[in-house]
Amino acid sequence: MNNITLIGMPGAGKSSIGVVLAKVLGYQFIDSDLIIQREENRTLSEIIEQDGPEGFKAVENRVNASIQVENTVIATGGSVVYCDEAMQHLKSEGVVVYLKISLKLLAKRLGDLKGRGVLLKEGQTLESLYEERVSLYEKYADIIVDEEDKDLEGSLKLVLQALKRGEK
Repeated sequence: MNNITLIGMPGAGKSSIGVVLAKVLGYQFIDSDLIIQREENRTLSEIIEQDGPEGFKAVENRVNASIQVENTVIATGGSVVYCDEAMQHLKSEGVVVYLKISLKLLAKRLGDLKGRGVLLKEGQTLESLYEERVSLYEKYADIIVDEEDKDLEGSLKLVLQALKRGEK
């Protein structure tokens, strides 16, 4: 019940901030995408390619809904918000923090989306993906941290302040 789950777009800094946040708090750190890859013995992009978007979501939902940890920072995949069962589980186990960045900054940070294992529908652009997901991130977030124009240290400071206040 005392975990911190980080959600947000790919490239928002969930893994980078998560590792440092865990160190600062004396927590463990896990990246749910790495758990998915280990359990499936395939990369994210291989799962998406072989099982399709719906198959990937089923795997992502199953893995995230089964995470049983305490005192842990959990960095999730950007598409976990499509998995209501997983999100309800993660919310029941702690606080969910949405790392919010603008589309402009996101486009600057991201390279090859498919190579990163980003779940895209046929013909979907980064812009349409962003627009589709933002409302889901906001729906599930207990805390929203706008990290626009912040470096890792600045974003970490904002997350720690928001956690201390416990507000959206």
